[in-house]
Amino acid sequence: MARDYYGILGVSRDATDDDIKRAYRKLARQYHPDVNPDPEAHEKFKDINAAYEVLSDDKKRQMVDLGGDPLAPGGGGAPGGPGGAGPFVGFQDIMDAFFGQAAGATRGPRPRTRPGADAILRLELDLQETAFGVEAPITVDTAVICTTCSGAGTAANTHLATCETCQGRGEVQSVQRTFLGQVVSSRPCTVCQGHGTVIPSPCPTCAGEGRVRTRRSLTVKIPAGVEDGMRIRLAQQGEVGPGGGTAGDLYVEIHERPHDVYSRRGDDLHCRVTVPMTSAAMGTRLTIKTLDSEEQIDVRAGTQPGATMRIRGKGVPRLRGQGRGDLFVHLDVRTPTKLTSEQERMLREFAKTRGEDIAELSKQGGFFSRMRDAFNGHS
Repeated sequence: MARDYYGILGVSRDATDDDIKRAYRKLARQYHPDVNPDPEAHEKFKDINAAYEVLSDDKKRQMVDLGGDPLAPGGGGAPGGPGGAGPFVGFQDIMDAFFGQAAGATRGPRPRTRPGADAILRLELDLQETAFGVEAPITVDTAVICTTCSGAGTAANTHLATCETCQGRGEVQSVQRTFLGQVVSSRPCTVCQGHGTVIPSPCPTCAGEGRVRTRRSLTVKIPAGVEDGMRIRLAQQGEVGPGGGTAGDLYVEIHERPHDVYSRRGDDLHCRVTVPMTSAAMGTRLTIKTLDSEEQIDVRAGTQPGATMRIRGKGVPRLRGQGRGDLFVHLDVRTPTKLTSEQERMLREFAKTRGEDIAELSKQGGFFSRMRDAFNGHS
């Protein structure tokens, strides 16, 4: 009686080749002897392989559909006999079941022409340059295409030759015997480095690389408003690839030098201005030199130390938007450290008119001595 190969794999009679392969992979992973040591699983695995061998072959599957059994004696060869597959379908199918792809599939020769790598360059700029933009000259040391061979790597009037070791395949194969049968493994050819071709007469300028290193000058346009650490991309200005491959990109990394007056926070600028105590008390007008103009600000009478004044639109232009940031002026009120006797007398008179008590610091006893007496119970 013919075996039900469809039932063994759990597929219908109208299953496609992909359906059969998916069912086999699933069952093989479940019942393979290396995964499932149960003796019954081993027998089940034999049936699974036999079913896959039959249903993956169009002629054998047609025989099953007509009611026959191609693996039965006289039905086309039993497992292990002429025309049979032995206890396993084959190493390729087993690897396919476990890894989902042909483990022994050849890769083919590697192309000699490959894309180049990206390059990065550090560029230091002043605050004025990052704020308003600049066209900066830069010097780049990268690989460029060899003009002697135009990237081919061969000397004049010569061409690439097929590798005799691998016959142009780029790899060589070796056969090993395992419990699963013969295992065919591939590795890149060491003679041609996997390219499948060799260069009999390398270019004398680039020694077969198709590229040479050189120093060249470029001009990079820095947009207004860039910040420290930003990178500007110059397409295909990086390293030319082996064999004259497409050049990578060049990234220019911006580094902003510290400014003597201003500190930057995004699009805003900050600075500190010192004003005399009298000017803060009575009010004054200051002239502030911004990055591109002079602005006047009014300091109101009675301004306290640490006060901040804002000048709108005098910061850094916005990189991806309209307008500019603001300028913040932080005021430091300066108190005189030395007074003449006349200045001290005038300040005391001023303090009296305001009803302010000025602490005395004298040898006979001032403010601190009075504090000490208070703690000691003296008047």
